[in-house]
Amino acid sequence: MVESASLDATQGPSAAQESGAPQESGSPQSSATSRTGNRRLFGTAAAQAGLEPGSGDWDALERRFDRHFPDLSRLFRSLYGSRPDIEEQLAALALEIARSWQERPADLKVLDAGREGNTEWFQSNRMLGGVCYVDRYATDLEGVRARIPYFKELGLTYLHLMPLFLAPEPLSDGGYAVSSYREVNPKLGTMDQLRALAVELRANGISLVVDFIFNHTSNEHEWARRAAEGDPRYCDYYWIFPDRATPDAFEQDVREIFPEDHPGSFVQLPDGRWVWATFHTFQWDLNYSNPEVFRAMAGEMLFLANLGVDILRMDAVAFIWKQLGTTCESLPEAHTLLQAFNAVCRLAAPSLLFKSEAIVHPDEVALYIDPAECQLSYNPLQMALTWEALATRNVALLAHALERRHNIAPGTSWVNYVRSHDDIGWTFADEDAAEFGINGFDHRRFLNSFYVNRFPGSFAHGVPFQDNPRTGDCRISGTTASLSGLEDGSAEAIRRVLLTHSVAYSTGGIPLLYLGDEVGQLNDYDYTREDGHEADSRWVHRPQFPAEKYAKRLDPGSPEGAVFAGLRRLTEVRAATPELAGTRLVPFTTNNPAVLGYQRPGEGTVVLALANFSDGPQVVAAETLSGFAAEALDLFSGEPVRIDEGLVLRPQDYAWLRVVPAS
Repeated sequence: MVESASLDATQGPSAAQESGAPQESGSPQSSATSRTGNRRLFGTAAAQAGLEPGSGDWDALERRFDRHFPDLSRLFRSLYGSRPDIEEQLAALALEIARSWQERPADLKVLDAGREGNTEWFQSNRMLGGVCYVDRYATDLEGVRARIPYFKELGLTYLHLMPLFLAPEPLSDGGYAVSSYREVNPKLGTMDQLRALAVELRANGISLVVDFIFNHTSNEHEWARRAAEGDPRYCDYYWIFPDRATPDAFEQDVREIFPEDHPGSFVQLPDGRWVWATFHTFQWDLNYSNPEVFRAMAGEMLFLANLGVDILRMDAVAFIWKQLGTTCESLPEAHTLLQAFNAVCRLAAPSLLFKSEAIVHPDEVALYIDPAECQLSYNPLQMALTWEALATRNVALLAHALERRHNIAPGTSWVNYVRSHDDIGWTFADEDAAEFGINGFDHRRFLNSFYVNRFPGSFAHGVPFQDNPRTGDCRISGTTASLSGLEDGSAEAIRRVLLTHSVAYSTGGIPLLYLGDEVGQLNDYDYTREDGHEADSRWVHRPQFPAEKYAKRLDPGSPEGAVFAGLRRLTEVRAATPELAGTRLVPFTTNNPAVLGYQRPGEGTVVLALANFSDGPQVVAAETLSGFAAEALDLFSGEPVRIDEGLVLRPQDYAWLRVVPAS
């Protein structure tokens, strides 16, 4: 059993619910009683937080309390309702919310009022994201501030700074082993500098995005240190066991994530106990069956919101709830937890958005996307299948994904990317592949071989990540340019870079650039010389700022200039095309296995996007295009084009055509 916790905690709250944990009733009498209780709870919390009755801040919080607190109470009780101290826990959470609202800066409260209930701001066709490591891209936070003019030149409206909080060196997992959520890594700057940067970014129309690493902490976090010392309170912040009995039981169903780091999901402490560490030995999983952990992390989340953060990337969402006898991935309670965190934000920081990071089965990815859960989500399936189509020169799986798995709930958005800071995993569903006669296991083996240049005719220069000969599992590291073949400087490679981005920019959602890719940065094979990086091949695609490449970005005759100009043109055309706002997509069958097609409907017009993934020219036949009027507008050239006799796409070329349905 977990030290300082009951055995029920290892079974999960669902067992407590089945045993008769308190639940809110839907009867009129109980609803009225609940409303009265909630009002009383609000009044007590608001007064203790120092809010003045009748003030604007009091009234704003009271209005949101009436609207959102019933949901929070329901969610919180569904997780922790069997505990005898549930009312005290809920009251403490309400006080945390009221204090955070009372402390929220006035300019952020104005932002809240403008964005509350408004989804158009992040669904705009002018949204463009960039992501970077502060130290590798700009040295420190002041360096990031100095690059704001360049961000505006590029067209960014969203800047994701990779983990920048205090973390142990060199074992930081790229900053994902957090030692303190309230201290910036001293090498990068200070919390005051981060707060000032958020203000300046916002003044320039750029939203700040940071990671909320809430599945685990570093083993050097104060909570973990206290747990290691045996403090009963903090032992219950983590999944700590006195022997191997329960860990062995869990590992019957739980998969290994980083087998090269450690086998299984647990690591042994010096005193003989075992602690859950899903990822690395120095990252300890938090125990959310303990409501004090939820409240503590809600406090950290609201601290970041009041700092001026607009969007939190919710890291490793699939792993946050554990239950014996399950895989401990994407359990129903994981969604309940996210919804509860979301409800906390609707009360105390309503402009804050969540972006889910769920690299799981495509059906499970979609379950995290909801206005009441995560309003934004990475689109790992589209990313992986874009690379799959580039390798196979066949768009069947990618077109299938766009048809079956793209459209999501109103008020939400995809974040579309060609590659990220992380590895590429082949996340397509085996059942989807089987519809095309493809064996999923064999196809992943082929893709891994192709992208590490072990397949005849491959253009790619990737590096294997977490290669597991026992299971055949492997993922791929590499920059966009290196995976596209730009290490040889070929024109085909430049076209591949732009082709893949054309899909990310036009399918619907927020396009996200890994900064440096817009000038064709290549793999950094010297990563093995950096302390703590040698065993993690993902550092090959996290190079230092490529100053020499940025210096060539305006030279149209260079590969850097060609890539930069092509991406800037994608940004400009997208921003001028209202049909590309939002995420709604209508499939379009090109009747050509090498050409991807889809439609983005507007008001009386449609943008037809086409992308040729082959190495030769391809034709989309006149009959295929016969549902549209004879003449279309090419959005890149601004010129009319006839499509009634068919359309020819050059190798690795793409087109965005404004068309009108035939009368």
